[in-house]
Amino acid sequence: MSNRLPVILIVLAVVLVGLYSSVFVVNAREQAIVVRFGEIQSVKTDPGIYFKLPFAFSDADRVQYVPKQELRFDLDNIRVQVSGGAFYEVNAFIIYRINDARRFRETVSGDREAAEARLRTRLDSALRRVYGVRSIEAALSRERVAMMLEVRNELQADAETLGITLDDVRISRTDLTQDVSERTFNRMRAERLAEAELLRAQGNEEGQRRRAIADRQVVEFTAGAQRDSEILRGQGDAERNRIFAEAFSRDPGFFEFYRSMAAYSAALSSQDTTLVLSPDSEFFRYFDNAAGTAQRPPATPAPAAPGATAPAAPAQPAN
Repeated sequence: MSNRLPVILIVLAVVLVGLYSSVFVVNAREQAIVVRFGEIQSVKTDPGIYFKLPFAFSDADRVQYVPKQELRFDLDNIRVQVSGGAFYEVNAFIIYRINDARRFRETVSGDREAAEARLRTRLDSALRRVYGVRSIEAALSRERVAMMLEVRNELQADAETLGITLDDVRISRTDLTQDVSERTFNRMRAERLAEAELLRAQGNEEGQRRRAIADRQVVEFTAGAQRDSEILRGQGDAERNRIFAEAFSRDPGFFEFYRSMAAYSAALSSQDTTLVLSPDSEFFRYFDNAAGTAQRPPATPAPAAPGATAPAAPAQPAN
């Protein structure tokens, strides 16, 4: 029995090693390709435990795993020329899935780097063609979405030959080169300056129009106010004259006295007033007589004739 124990252990070890090498596990994020002597035997896309021929070192059955989830690769700093002769620097990326593992194995031996190298070449060519038929403004406008769809559609046929499905193609960056950026900036600045001048001219025109309307309204309002004031002033003068006439008709003497006092007040209100008038002027009649009646000056006797006797003085009344 002791002589058989090593043999049993060796046989058991060989069985365990064979069993271990004949079992493989596929998880939910990958798919497995079973290759026997260089030929594809089966493709396992569902997760689970599967069996194959053991001893892969003898090239009996080998399992190659390829991803099943979405993958991405980027293409950076591609210099493309647009129809006007300007250049863009473009970054783009592709989201793809390996949907046909058998074809993926047959075309690129299941090598992701080889598949991405072929897609990168196709993407570079597609970007150059799509940008080359458009103007410099297209990539910076809403047309950019249509450009990405066009690039994806152009790459889709080549991707299917690799067993790949393109989920999305995106242009992540589109920048002008330095010289084009300067020219574009100068052009945009000139356009903005022209637009600013247009807006300024329109504003000046609108301002002048509104000022003209305001000036016209001021003239109309001023004329209306002056007209109303003249009417009111005329009505006031008429009412004043009516009152003066009524007062004069009631007592002409008092009216003349009142007007004379008003004239004195107006003429003599200032200390610098100088009047050169005769003492018996009509203007001062109320100064000499409160009744306002003018007094005649005494008669001057005529000179006596030569040789005539002067008349006698009148007799004085007795006391």
